[in-house]
Amino acid sequence: MTGDWRRDRIGAALRGENPTVLRRLHSGFAVIGDVQFLPGYSVLLVDEPGVHRLSDLPRAKRLAFLSDMDQLGEAVERACRRLDPDFRRVNLEILGNTDPFLHAHVWPRFEWEPAELVGKPVWLYPRDRWSDEQFKLGSQHDVLRDAIGSELDRLSAMA
Repeated sequence: MTGDWRRDRIGAALRGENPTVLRRLHSGFAVIGDVQFLPGYSVLLVDEPGVHRLSDLPRAKRLAFLSDMDQLGEAVERACRRLDPDFRRVNLEILGNTDPFLHAHVWPRFEWEPAELVGKPVWLYPRDRWSDEQFKLGSQHDVLRDAIGSELDRLSAMA
């Protein structure tokens, strides 16, 4: 997965060119993360490229974004619980410190994580986890992608 889509993730998703998109939701796109050192890591991208923070959205769209974040979090939780008996929980974060567009991180957490990191923010993992080829999103994550997508479909049908 290489190419210009990473420079404009939202625009690429809108054009159908972002290969990480799992599903289109009400306020944006559920995507699987570029790195998978915590398998199931996903992101909710807002569907408006000029939106930088949650408060940039009108109240109704803001609430839709938070609802979509909840839906993606539940889908990741269900999929990861089914695929890994050591699943613990998901962490949901809206940070905005690096990428200048509204997005929410959904991090699954597991019992097998190193003891010194399991109870701490994901951002404290060593830098090499973010760039190591063994954790790069690829075809080895197709089962995980399908599981999260299927859970999103189930949750959408229940709404």
